[in-house]
Amino acid sequence: MSATSVTPQTLAIDGGSPVRDTFLPYGRQSIDESDITAVTDALRSDWLTTGPKVGEFEEAFAARVGAKFAVSFSSGTSALHAAAFAAGLKSGDEAITTPMTFAATANCILYQAATPVFTDVQADTLNLDPGHLESKITPNTRAILPVDYAGHPAELEQILAIADRHGLIVIEDACHALGAEHRDRPVGSLADMTVFSFHPVKHITTGEGGLVATNSAKFAEILRRFRNHGICSDARQRQANDHWHYEMVLLGYNYRLPDLACALGLSQLQKLDRNLQRRRDIAARYTAAFRAMDAVIPPTVRPGVNPAWHLYPIRLDLSRLRAERAQIFRALRRENIGVNVHYIPVHLHPYYRERFGYTGGEFPVAEDAYQRLISLPMFHGMSDQDVEDVIHAVEKVVNHYRK
Repeated sequence: MSATSVTPQTLAIDGGSPVRDTFLPYGRQSIDESDITAVTDALRSDWLTTGPKVGEFEEAFAARVGAKFAVSFSSGTSALHAAAFAAGLKSGDEAITTPMTFAATANCILYQAATPVFTDVQADTLNLDPGHLESKITPNTRAILPVDYAGHPAELEQILAIADRHGLIVIEDACHALGAEHRDRPVGSLADMTVFSFHPVKHITTGEGGLVATNSAKFAEILRRFRNHGICSDARQRQANDHWHYEMVLLGYNYRLPDLACALGLSQLQKLDRNLQRRRDIAARYTAAFRAMDAVIPPTVRPGVNPAWHLYPIRLDLSRLRAERAQIFRALRRENIGVNVHYIPVHLHPYYRERFGYTGGEFPVAEDAYQRLISLPMFHGMSDQDVEDVIHAVEKVVNHYRK
């Protein structure tokens, strides 16, 4: 392209100047000096793992989400696995979940040698559709695993009512939804077990890490043993009681979250309300801008719900565009906007296709959404200028490809 044909609105992918000089990721941690001090203090303590910071973090977290118990884990995935174990999933059992999620939600069912059964999602929120649930329940069904997609709580009241009628356990995958509320109740206080993640792109981080919140003392005890090799005590308890004896009572794993991470988590938890408000402000600014663009469909927020906004996933109205999602995605990346896609539906991954025979077309709402989804940058450390850059880039690219 000649220099004379380049205009301020020429796409970067076509040789124009990008909206930003530096790359803006879709998500990123925010660490300040108080976080660093908390970790260095833990490094100077007697306990780097299985120490007092673990219990302190769990107690503070349980209070924040309105649960009686909180049990920390080395990752959100290990927390999901532990919840599936505590629910008693085993070979021959089935558990129902959504295909519109990260693979770990379904994989935790497989870890227990049970079978994941998918059901389609609601067209607006992309959360599990309760209207399809009862048709999926069989004598082998033991649990339901709804996902709070992008931080918007699933239809928990309906799901819990269905589970109660059929004697099923609800494991809520709230890895996107720390701080979200469903009918004025915090996510973490509703389901039998609620799983959270502390990956760096989440609302608070422990580096890696996860947690299960529950109101059941029985589940909490199983979860604690499962994360510690199935042993019924930990090193600090044995030291405090002046004894060495321990017993392995179930087959568990080393899924412990160390004191270093819990110290960071305690510091980060103090910033959660501020982080949530910033994400909600960014979401409001995005939504106001994109409502004016008929080729862009912003996320839906249902009445009675206060989302946590882990993601801000737009959908493209491809009937109004001269390009597919992949071309829009590449053009936005060249504008230095770190867009992403959440998610490839789980049943379309090669492993699930080969093992269970999925060919595509089984869950049309999820599959249609996947073809049109783009996740925009969404993290509490974004500046106002970052937000405006994202809006400018979306307008620039979408208007270029407008029919």
